[in-house]
Amino acid sequence: MAELRLSATLRSLLRAPAYLYDVHAGWMLGQRFLCLTHTGRQSGRRYRTMLEVVGHDRATGELIVLAGLGRSAQWYRNVSAGHATEIRIGRRRFRPRYRELAPEEAIVALADYERRNRWATPLVRLVLSRLVGWRYDGSPRARARLVSELPMVGFRPQ
Repeated sequence: MAELRLSATLRSLLRAPAYLYDVHAGWMLGQRFLCLTHTGRQSGRRYRTMLEVVGHDRATGELIVLAGLGRSAQWYRNVSAGHATEIRIGRRRFRPRYRELAPEEAIVALADYERRNRWATPLVRLVLSRLVGWRYDGSPRARARLVSELPMVGFRPQ
């Protein structure tokens, strides 16, 4: 997969929800987006990344997200190195434990997300197609290929 470069305008738009957390209004986003705070592997700087929640296990509190830019995404690399420091979602905050979902789990989570968001299916498939560089049609075969390229990550409270 080729590395995706985002324009400055698109980056600003994608960061806009983080500003709601800055003014203590993250609750307005409900449970749809989380704000991940992580530390750079080399720089030691703190970063925040907004991620869409694609699944939520109420029993364990685990929140599932998709690494839309793949394993080369800086947030994914920082988290994989053990540098996730905080998750904020709605009015909740916690120090997260991280795990990458097994392919079978990721396929089920993605299928469930698509089923719950049927109204947005054409847009979701278009965006996912753009991210992976091939036409994602939502078939079981395409879903398996997608999760092999874009890992799904679970965060739960420590």
